[in-house]
Amino acid sequence: MSAVIDETAGVPAHYGSPFAEERELRAGRAFVDVAHFDVVTVAGADRVSWLTNLSTRDFSQLAVGEASEMLILDPNGHVQEAAAAQLTEDAVWLITDSGRGATLATFLDSMRFMLRVEVTLREDVTVFGTGAPASALPAAVVENSLLTWEDPWPRTLTGGADYGIPDAAHPAADSRRTLVVAEKVKAGAVVAGFEAAGWSRAGLLAWEAARVADRRPRVGAEGAAERVLPHELDWLRTAVHLNKGCYRGQETVAKIVNLGRPPRRLTYLYLEGPEGDLPEVGAEVLSERGRKVGVLTSVVRDADEGPVALALLKRSTSVEEVLSVGGFAASQEVIVSPEGKSSVSPATRPGAELRGRK
Repeated sequence: MSAVIDETAGVPAHYGSPFAEERELRAGRAFVDVAHFDVVTVAGADRVSWLTNLSTRDFSQLAVGEASEMLILDPNGHVQEAAAAQLTEDAVWLITDSGRGATLATFLDSMRFMLRVEVTLREDVTVFGTGAPASALPAAVVENSLLTWEDPWPRTLTGGADYGIPDAAHPAADSRRTLVVAEKVKAGAVVAGFEAAGWSRAGLLAWEAARVADRRPRVGAEGAAERVLPHELDWLRTAVHLNKGCYRGQETVAKIVNLGRPPRRLTYLYLEGPEGDLPEVGAEVLSERGRKVGVLTSVVRDADEGPVALALLKRSTSVEEVLSVGGFAASQEVIVSPEGKSSVSPATRPGAELRGRK
């Protein structure tokens, strides 16, 4: 069957059977056209130290070819931009959400000053996604690509921390996701390489369903929520290095880890309700008393779990409470702990022993 195109992203939404496509994707036997993703490269002699100072990632500790993530925060620690990150011999490659590449490149370019760096929005490349590790990609695909980035999620990277679920117990512990970046002129050769190896095509619906089921934040969805903190999304796992030097927003990141609790928490929701349209992203999540306690950030139909969603809720919302959103009942599964403690937060608030002293 021919592709049904996602009108917003401009890439195939599905090829007739989204659930079957998701299962093949998760089994590592399908590939997705995610050409709407943006790619930025940073070249120049100062690229590693410069990006280390600007972002949440310590690029000086990354080996060539090592996959990671980075965030750009505002001065108050809120997520501004996010990107998959990988070093090659001559550049740092950054892969980000649709429409975010120009903003990211513009910001980085504004921070160059007199440093030896060159920022380029790569309009000559395209991106494919798979549900397989990079080591399982067909040889012809690798030969015709510029870069393969294997998503570290949900494995906590050096300097990172989880906000409630240990790596081994995470629902996505066995999941794999790899992005393949290729020149547009070689896109046909990449597709041919997949198909010659027996891989099928999957659409964006399958890609997003797998992401949501993996409790994986995306900058254009969860990261686009108003004044969102990386702690609230459990994004310290893969995108933040807590032991590196200063960067914009670093004081807020450290303060919340050591002293505070993130005001909201990303939550996985199981939806039960009428057939037909799902609630829209941005819909209010309501308590049993009808009070707003959060907002829906992503919603999909999963092949195995049915209608599910990610939502940002007030941290104090009871995990036992059945919520409602857009006519659907929503039961919760914890992603970010309501206790607001990370795996590296101190057991007691620093300075607690001094309270009450005169």
